[in-house]
Amino acid sequence: MYKGLVESLAEKGGGSILLAVLDGLGDVAEPGCKTPLEAASTPNLDRLAGEGALGQHIPISVGVTPGSGPAHLALFGYDPVEFFVGRGILSALGIGFPIEPGDMAARANFCTLDASGAVSDRRAGRIPTETCAALSALLDGMEIEDTKVFVKPEKEHRACVVFRGPGLSDRIGETDPGVVGRPPLQAVPLEPEAEKAARIVTEFLRRSREALAGHSPANGILLRGYAGYRPYPSMESRFAVRAAAAALYPMYRGVASLTGMQVLPCTTRDGQVAAAASALRDGFDFVFLHHKPTDSAGEDGDFEAKRAAVESFDAMLPGLVEAGFDVICVTGDHSTPCSMKLHSWHPVPLLVRGGPQRCGWSSTFCEREAARGALGTLRAVELMPLLLASAGRLAKYGA
Repeated sequence: MYKGLVESLAEKGGGSILLAVLDGLGDVAEPGCKTPLEAASTPNLDRLAGEGALGQHIPISVGVTPGSGPAHLALFGYDPVEFFVGRGILSALGIGFPIEPGDMAARANFCTLDASGAVSDRRAGRIPTETCAALSALLDGMEIEDTKVFVKPEKEHRACVVFRGPGLSDRIGETDPGVVGRPPLQAVPLEPEAEKAARIVTEFLRRSREALAGHSPANGILLRGYAGYRPYPSMESRFAVRAAAAALYPMYRGVASLTGMQVLPCTTRDGQVAAAASALRDGFDFVFLHHKPTDSAGEDGDFEAKRAAVESFDAMLPGLVEAGFDVICVTGDHSTPCSMKLHSWHPVPLLVRGGPQRCGWSSTFCEREAARGALGTLRAVELMPLLLASAGRLAKYGA
């Protein structure tokens, strides 16, 4: 896509936009079988499919498996390569940590280590957030050389670790092996300038393992997504929209705030619907709503839970439709197939209702219908221009 073109055409005024993201929505199925989305009962999504247009998007590039941060940035119209951000910063912003220039943040998973030191559960059984808070407090406040370490709970097994000291580089190898049955990886420097940071992280992990010994099921910690902080241009400055976010998980509040969105207070799914409707009444032009359970179920390999997660969103949809958004988009940030238990490179189903779409091509919202829908296949970073155009917020290019 031509750099700066959409920004030059973006206009104030026009319709309102809802972007609803079912995290990890896409899936794959064996021949003759259904995906969780195909198996789910989704009368409300199917009605929107008939009223709008379907397609699919590629989060980053063909064959490239995305992390959640880059995948969401792409949906918001930010080139995920140019605007790359490590997950640690998103976690820090999401929990409201007072991040400072020079800080290095990392995403942490409390995990379960077996007697041999191998990871037996990367998420420690998804411990309650209250347990995560207690374990985080146990590790918080370490001082290693000239660096202070902050450990703050995020949600369930997830925490945020911030290293504050001079001369820290985020070019360090992640310690999460990504699979069970292997020990945590070493925090190796990926360039000479990162030797100090790698040394400090290694010592932090050593002390953490000592402090967590005897705890169950969370007796270890894994780090990934190291990142320093840099400001991003806001969605308002780029696309002339007042943007807000209704997200329950801190990381997604973080990526929203990174792009200048107003993070709305909400703690339940009903609260998300109410917050989105209230934001529209308060003059916001663009609302991002995030639905996490689809991704969690996919990562657990739980087909029935993922189907139920889709159905739980379908039950939220009438309230969102009634709010009166001019354009409603439903999609995912990436695919998380139950058979893989991981993010994948597969295209993601996309639904757009509102604006002058080529309607009537589809009657159900699922992977197969999306693959042959009127919108075709596009890159995720091209979705924002499509939504702006559908809402009448892009000027004509040229005479």
